[in-house]
Amino acid sequence: MPSFLPLFPFLLLLLLDYPKLTSQETLTSFSISDSPWFPDQNRTLASPDGIFAAGFFRTPSNSKQYVFSIRVESSTSKTIVWTLNDADPVDANASLSISPLGVLSLVDSSGKNLGPNATGASNTSKLELQNDGEMVFGNWSSFLSPTDTILANQKVPPSGTTLTSGLYALVNASSLVFNGSAPYWMAQNQIYNLTPDGQILMSSNSKYVAADLEKTPLRRLTLDADGNLRLYSLNATKRQWRVMWQAVSELCTIRGKCADNAICVPDLPVDADKTSCVCPPGYRNATDLSASTTCSLKLPLRPNSTNKFLRLDFVAFVDGPNKVDLTPLNFEECKRRCLTNSSCVGFSYKYGGFRTCYNHNKLVGGYWSPYTENAMFIRVANAETDVSTFTGMTTEIDTTCPVRISLPLPPKQANTTIRNIAIITALFVIELLAGVLSFWAFLRKYSKYRDMARVFGLEYLPAGGPKRFTYAELKAATNDFSNVVGRGGYGVVYKGELADRRVIAVKRLKNVGGGEAEFWAEVAIIARMHHLNLVRMWGFCAEKEQRMLVYEYVSNGSLDKFLFPPIQSDEKSKNLVPPRPLLDWNIRYRIAIGVARAIAYLHEECLEWVLHCDIKPENILLEDDFCPKVSDFGLSKLTNKKDKVTMSRIRGTRGYMAPEWVIQREPITAKADVYSFGMVLLEIVSGRRNYDFRQESLDSEDWYFPKWAFEKVYVERKVEDILDARILDSYDDRAHFGMVERMVKTAMWCLQDRAEMRPPMGKVAKMLEGTVDITEPAKPTIFCMTEE
Repeated sequence: MPSFLPLFPFLLLLLLDYPKLTSQETLTSFSISDSPWFPDQNRTLASPDGIFAAGFFRTPSNSKQYVFSIRVESSTSKTIVWTLNDADPVDANASLSISPLGVLSLVDSSGKNLGPNATGASNTSKLELQNDGEMVFGNWSSFLSPTDTILANQKVPPSGTTLTSGLYALVNASSLVFNGSAPYWMAQNQIYNLTPDGQILMSSNSKYVAADLEKTPLRRLTLDADGNLRLYSLNATKRQWRVMWQAVSELCTIRGKCADNAICVPDLPVDADKTSCVCPPGYRNATDLSASTTCSLKLPLRPNSTNKFLRLDFVAFVDGPNKVDLTPLNFEECKRRCLTNSSCVGFSYKYGGFRTCYNHNKLVGGYWSPYTENAMFIRVANAETDVSTFTGMTTEIDTTCPVRISLPLPPKQANTTIRNIAIITALFVIELLAGVLSFWAFLRKYSKYRDMARVFGLEYLPAGGPKRFTYAELKAATNDFSNVVGRGGYGVVYKGELADRRVIAVKRLKNVGGGEAEFWAEVAIIARMHHLNLVRMWGFCAEKEQRMLVYEYVSNGSLDKFLFPPIQSDEKSKNLVPPRPLLDWNIRYRIAIGVARAIAYLHEECLEWVLHCDIKPENILLEDDFCPKVSDFGLSKLTNKKDKVTMSRIRGTRGYMAPEWVIQREPITAKADVYSFGMVLLEIVSGRRNYDFRQESLDSEDWYFPKWAFEKVYVERKVEDILDARILDSYDDRAHFGMVERMVKTAMWCLQDRAEMRPPMGKVAKMLEGTVDITEPAKPTIFCMTEE
């Protein structure tokens, strides 16, 4: 018994403190009777639906300091969406109180009033948290003073600083600014509201639209700590946030990522939301590569000595007082101006008719981007041995073995004709023998040189390119290529799983034309095409004769499995095909808009123009939430370029090909994809194959699917006759007519027989969104691609 006596005071202290440590008090409102509110009281103010909670929460950096904040309780991360005293954390002696005069204020331990100085009726006003995340007291509202987040239906302050996050700010609801004076993104107009269905509304009727438009999850528009403005939606099942829109697609273009003289590059994979800072060739960093340190020259520049320049492809430095525009100047004069200026540390030049020249007196805000139009030339000492690592594939790799042939000196005198003939014959024999031996050696070493060329070629791919997988890796990932999930004109697709648990789709290509350097260059270009509605390519395999592309795996499969009923030959096969859910009108409309945006991105926004050549439901994949992703969008670039324009190698699928594919006088342009998309759009509305329709109506005058649809909509005025009969019962004329009408009118414009009459894909997407007026289309001319 005496051995337990020393523990008695400690146990007594725990028992006395137990209610304080474990009790949790949840308030529906905070009134003067609940005042004061201390940070260590373990008390929260909850919204009626329990989604939001407000209270004193500990800061991540110091557990003894608190901030009074509103956070989302229904998310796993407990995301904070508003803070009263983020810049001035308080200790446990602070208090939030309501005075008898009805004034709400937060006072720290030193007596300093931190706000919000909200005023209400004396003794009766209450602090309440509403279901939309707004906290109100009298005439005061947290929506009037946002910190870094805007919630749905929250009015955005039109002037001054709207949102702040560290050194970043959204100013005047229209531009993102770093450190108060360095803008790096500008909105189309002023942002004034975020709607629950995912639209960021702006003045002049313009808007940004979330990828999951027309869903209604909890949404927030947040200026993140990395300086990017993102629109998030909360997945109700997983309780996790997903990015549905972001202002800046390339994070390195955000100011303040790296210090002076450094270059911001994206981490691998290219779509990761992380960046790194590296020093350019000829420079070294003092301690590390964080944004607080800078890079310095390895060898100092001497004004009286000769300097040279190292070329950096895909690298740019931002505009400012340190960037002098000397346009127009030719390249040599631009270079000479920098050499003769002792303060010039480099120059950038854009090759073209405008002779664009910039001299840089300081390297500020450097970043790597494939969309950079200027080439950057860094000034270094002539003795510098560094070479540029920022290079594109601009030169071919020399893999041949030179052969040196030494000819004997001719004699001083040619005495006879026989002697001259003997010399010429000997030289010919020697040359012929050397050529035969060289060719024989080349054939023996061919495989070795070919593998070396591949290795060197991969080393010359631009920084941030796709990952190269070995054949053994993909063979193990796909269980020896045993799980076939699709077949197409370009090859077979296998499902697999990498060592890091990522599920992949491996497309094993066949009949790939072109040289090795061209294949690698185009793979790098395709991998840099990033869009929400394009299937993402993670890497490739180029080993011996194998050519494979590695994509993300899209679990729901292709659109045709949901649009068209499966063909069943007997009762046994009917049981083997699992039933697919029917897509409602809103989902079909969202799929149509997503596909249109993806094709418009390929046609109008990519650094390299890409013609898809085979748009059909089988090449449109669906995620779990039915977000569409266009596949096979880059495979036409990997095929023989001569085949793309010859009639013996027509590309596409019967029923979806434009008339110009079979009319030899017509060139093939992006309008061929517009025609294919129009046919897919009609199939989305009707739920039937266009060529199956031709077979059913072969004995009728209305055998051409677009002509039949035009007659039903514009002549007979019977829109319901072309709608999918399986979901016709859910068609509401008031809710769905405008949406279906836009889809049908847009399809009719896309299906015009002459390419110049079809709108570009960018306008097609806007026609579907309803942001441009759609005039009455002309009747499509009958066209049919028959089988040979």
